[in-house]
Amino acid sequence: MFTGIVEEKGRVVSFAREGQAWRLVLEADVTLKGIALGDSIAVNGCCLTVATFGAGRMTFDVLEETKRLTNLSLGGAVNLERSLRFDGKVGGHFVTGHIDGLGVIEVLAKRGADYCLRVKAPADSQRYLVGKGSIAIDGISLTVAEVEEATFEVWLIPTTLAVTNLGGRKVGELVNLEFDLLGKYVEKLLPGRRPL
Repeated sequence: MFTGIVEEKGRVVSFAREGQAWRLVLEADVTLKGIALGDSIAVNGCCLTVATFGAGRMTFDVLEETKRLTNLSLGGAVNLERSLRFDGKVGGHFVTGHIDGLGVIEVLAKRGADYCLRVKAPADSQRYLVGKGSIAIDGISLTVAEVEEATFEVWLIPTTLAVTNLGGRKVGELVNLEFDLLGKYVEKLLPGRRPL
């Protein structure tokens, strides 16, 4: 479980097939402090298990399904967050690290002092997009500002652009999306009800 508050930007060193899985090697600093083998780390919002670590790097084994459903193979800067501690703060929202799908950046532009990010989500995800609701984009806890069918907008402050990988993103790039956990549970618990 995570909060969607990114601790640092890591860098993909390599992402290659090794034996039964893909091996992802990242450079990091803050995220390495206090970790142990088997710990969960959110990498662009995707919950991965630490396989090895040391000397400013950590590695993860990535399943074919995870590679297919995420943007991890794109490389570059990735958002990192260690798992939630019960004695820590929850500054974002509850994020599981289970990616629901990929979105495409349609707009990333400055408007006044802030930035507008518009993302086209998968067509079947419209029911999970709620104005003023929560969403995790590449592991970043954000608030949905507007929704139009499967396209939604969020507003970004300059700090978010500086601390996360969104500052280096471009129109047309893919982002990992995790929709709010509460909406998914409500849908599951109320079968036969019309989706929100």
